[in-house]
Amino acid sequence: MSTSSIMQETRLRPRRRTALRDRRGLALAIVLGAQLMIILDMTVVNIALPSIAHGLNFSAAGLSWVLNAYTLTFGGLLLLGGRAGDILGRRRVFIAGIILFTAASLAGGLAQSAGMLLAARAAQGVGGAIASPAVLAMITASFADGRERARALGIYTAVVMGGGSLGLVLGGVITEWVSWRWVLFINVPIGVLVAIAAPVFLSETARQPGHFDVTGALTSTAGMVSLVYAIIRAAADGWGNPVALASFAAAAVLLSGFVWHESRARQPITPLRLFADRRRAGSYLTRLLIVAGMFGMFFFLTQFVQEILGFSPLRAGISFLPMTAALFGVSRLAPRLVSRFRPWTLMVTGMLPVVAGMAWLSRIAPGTGYLAGVLGPMVLIGAGMGVVFVPLTMASLAGVRPEDSGAASSMVNVMQQVGGSLGLAVLVTAAGNAMGHAAGQAAVVHGMSRAFTLAAVLDVLALLVVLTVMRTAPNENNATATKQ
Repeated sequence: MSTSSIMQETRLRPRRRTALRDRRGLALAIVLGAQLMIILDMTVVNIALPSIAHGLNFSAAGLSWVLNAYTLTFGGLLLLGGRAGDILGRRRVFIAGIILFTAASLAGGLAQSAGMLLAARAAQGVGGAIASPAVLAMITASFADGRERARALGIYTAVVMGGGSLGLVLGGVITEWVSWRWVLFINVPIGVLVAIAAPVFLSETARQPGHFDVTGALTSTAGMVSLVYAIIRAAADGWGNPVALASFAAAAVLLSGFVWHESRARQPITPLRLFADRRRAGSYLTRLLIVAGMFGMFFFLTQFVQEILGFSPLRAGISFLPMTAALFGVSRLAPRLVSRFRPWTLMVTGMLPVVAGMAWLSRIAPGTGYLAGVLGPMVLIGAGMGVVFVPLTMASLAGVRPEDSGAASSMVNVMQQVGGSLGLAVLVTAAGNAMGHAAGQAAVVHGMSRAFTLAAVLDVLALLVVLTVMRTAPNENNATATKQ
């Protein structure tokens, strides 16, 4: 090679690296934009529920299914969605899920009856379950382990965890200024842009040879649907409800059969080797416990600021901005922290303000004001979550084989979904038991206080899992990245 050729190649290398970074940055923006849209739909309709009930004549019992129809299909199909990405190609599956989600959002916004809206919400959940596992799997495949991946996962964490509280803000703004229908319509332009841009900027992943584990798919989907439905029914009608108990029993049988089958299947939909690493298994349990407390907190805190403090939907949504800002801001700093401190140390450090914030909320009373009793806990919880979830997500994905990345990503989402549903059911039950047959603001707030206390207990349990199951020696951190 001539001297001029060497010099030209030397000049081109920085440009190629810059172009590669720009392309990966655009790819990250596309998949995270889609993930934000999917996450928002778990909470954005919360504040719009009274308007939806009035507009479509929902009964009190039927209204809860505006949330549950989405939760049920999303949680039930996540494992199948992850495996579909492994076999068919993640970009292809991601685009298919986004198209379905977008079409269902349009149908929901145009709904003229309660049944039409519920069907659209169920279809949204199916689309989200197909697309969501591919997001985390593509991030893992696109960014090398280390600070580069930590930075990408920091943004992912901000989107996933901050999206829940951001949904409350947007729900309040849209409901008060426009119409509840735009809570769903807003997904349409975003979904169309993602579907158009994805084939241009996202690279297709290699398709894994094999076939769908039909038995595993059926038992996992039926088992997850039964479990989520049982939790939802228990929250509404009590833990002794016969239908809820029957659903729990069905879930136990189906999921036990799923585990038995997966241990023997040649190409399982969820390889059980994912749980062989105790730190990875611990990360799944930790996520379930944290999200259980957090989603229950959202449910009761939105009611407290509206029913007790008298905030309008818009003001209620804006009241969650400090938590969102703290979570987004700290998540952006997390990659730098990961490069300086042990992931285990960061998880412990982050859990402490989360526990403190939830314990602070447990002291609310009818006379508690926003500045004195709500703002501080929200900032503590948001900042703590921003620290915890980046190293926690890294622990869930560290050392996973490429062919298992879809399944590992699905399990992260499953723990989040089941944790949210379970936490809400348990905390609603605790609040109802604390209220008894009493009425009035004092009784309602006492029930909320009991729910926040239980949420704090869940966070303490999560901290104990980190302290015991996930503890690593300093020299083990590097080995974890290559360990299977």
